[in-house]
Amino acid sequence: MAQRTIVGIDVGTTKVCTIVGQVHDNGRINVLGVGLTPSKGLDKGVVVNIDDAVNAIATSVEKAERLSGYRIGTAFVGVSGRHISSLNSRGVVAVSRADHEITRSDVARAVENAQTIAMPNQREIIHVIPRAYVVDGHEGIRDPIGMSGFRLEVETHIVTGEVMAIQNLIKSVQRAGIEIDDLVLQTLASGEAVLTPDDKDRGVALVDIGGGTTDIAVFVEGGIWHTSVVPVGGNHFTNDIVVVLKTPHNTAEYLKLKYGMAIAEEPGDPATDLIEAEGFAPGERQQISRSLLNQVLQARAEEVIEQIYNEIRRSGYEGLLPAGVVLTGGAVQIPRFDELMRDMLGIPVRIGVPTDLAGLSDAIDTPPYATAIGLLRWGARHGMAMLPPTGGSSERTHVGSAYERFKGWLKEFLP
Repeated sequence: MAQRTIVGIDVGTTKVCTIVGQVHDNGRINVLGVGLTPSKGLDKGVVVNIDDAVNAIATSVEKAERLSGYRIGTAFVGVSGRHISSLNSRGVVAVSRADHEITRSDVARAVENAQTIAMPNQREIIHVIPRAYVVDGHEGIRDPIGMSGFRLEVETHIVTGEVMAIQNLIKSVQRAGIEIDDLVLQTLASGEAVLTPDDKDRGVALVDIGGGTTDIAVFVEGGIWHTSVVPVGGNHFTNDIVVVLKTPHNTAEYLKLKYGMAIAEEPGDPATDLIEAEGFAPGERQQISRSLLNQVLQARAEEVIEQIYNEIRRSGYEGLLPAGVVLTGGAVQIPRFDELMRDMLGIPVRIGVPTDLAGLSDAIDTPPYATAIGLLRWGARHGMAMLPPTGGSSERTHVGSAYERFKGWLKEFLP
């Protein structure tokens, strides 16, 4: 069975995760190495200090290399951040051949036509995904090539971002000694890891709650219809604990992970309700109320869920999601978060975890690793056609070439 080694790097607000895996033709991933390190130099998914970001990425890569014994030269890198936004656009062309058979060239022209939208100078189209085609008024066609018709329309989902934010991420990765095979929108990567084709066909919202941002993607009829990034994440839960319970940040994070719950219960026996934790002064101990801790977490969880729902409603597809919501990312590990969301929204909610893993899979078959695992799957499915021919590596060191390759995703999504 054919297999190839692929590397994914998830550069997040709270962690940088590098995963080395062998991807088999059947989609199964044999995880060879994982490198996890605290993230620095990023705020809400955007690089704010290149030197810190470079050091964090290099440390993560080095750990993955040590564990896997594999020398990492190139990787698929996830991109997110508050600067990401999206819109849907339609392109129309006349079929060019005399016998009216639709060719790949017609499809490419239609998609190119869909990209003729007005954009501010500091933003660029970074991602174009054809999601459905219309031939002579007949809708819902997945692959029109080879069909006959006079008029071809394409419905596309267009993702835009700030040029400087994208280029600063590229620079950070390249200065850490890694060339970029491709940049992948994080929600697309997470979707590769935790969603089934049936989920996407029926209609599903993928919600990836990271440290600084929440990435949302709505899939309907097998295609992606809406993407957005909300600037809230797990760090906001921790900061609330710091402010309300007056604890150091590391203590607040520990309390959240060890005792936290997204649905607060009524205070019980005072003896069991109190938790002893470290205070601000060295050696100082303080008593923390478990019920108050969970009230803080529930208040923030309700606010985050409301923002997610508002974003789904803004997309216009809230009534088209029979598969409900699939949650992933580190912050969804707060117990009962999925239950609270189910109660508030009244639709199915489940936590998505990466599947079909072997090797070091026990350590990473959890929501925080969904993006990094998804980068490997995305690379196996789409990425190899993006790589330049042998001998073309010298020009890949230029920031512009990586950026242009990111904008050149178009051909990967053509049928």
